[in-house]
Amino acid sequence: MQEDIISNNKIEYILGEILCNNNLTISTAESCTGGMVAAKLIAYPGISSSFIEGVVTYSNEAKIRRLGVKKETLDIYGAVSQETAKEMAEGIARESNSNVSIATTGIAGPGGGTSKKPVGLVYIAVHLNNKTIIEKCNFNGDREYVRTSATNYALQMFKRELENAGYRF
Repeated sequence: MQEDIISNNKIEYILGEILCNNNLTISTAESCTGGMVAAKLIAYPGISSSFIEGVVTYSNEAKIRRLGVKKETLDIYGAVSQETAKEMAEGIARESNSNVSIATTGIAGPGGGTSKKPVGLVYIAVHLNNKTIIEKCNFNGDREYVRTSATNYALQMFKRELENAGYRF
C-alpha cells in the first residue's frame, strides 16, 4: 500500500500511514475549520485504528465544557489566540487519551474581525510527545478560502512536526 500512498501523495494518506504505522492515536478540536481537519484525516482507509475523535467547539462554552479551556484564558486572550489554541489541543488530547492532537481557532469571516484580530487570523496547535507547537496564520480570502487554507496548513504543520519527531511512513 505504501507505493499507492507515495504515488497518490495526498497529505491525508501520508498522515494516515504515519499514524497507523506508528500506533499513534489522534483527536482534533476545531473551531473555525468546523471539522474539516477531521474530515481530511478520516479519508484515509484504516484510520479507525488511530483516529479517536474530532470535536467542533465553536462557542466559548463548548471550549470550556468539552476541552477544559480556562474561562480566564478566554476572558484575557479571547477565543482566537495562541493560548486558547494551546489549551484546545492539550484538552482534546487529555480528554480523548490520544497521543497527538490538532486544534484550530480563528476568524473565517466575513464578519467578526477587528483591527487587532482581522478576518483570516487563525491559530493552529499541534500537540505531540507532551509538547504543543502553536502557529499564527493570516489568510486572505473569503470564508471558504480561510477555512480550507487553515485546514491544509494544519495538516502540513502536523506532517512537519511528526517528521521532526522522527516519525516516518
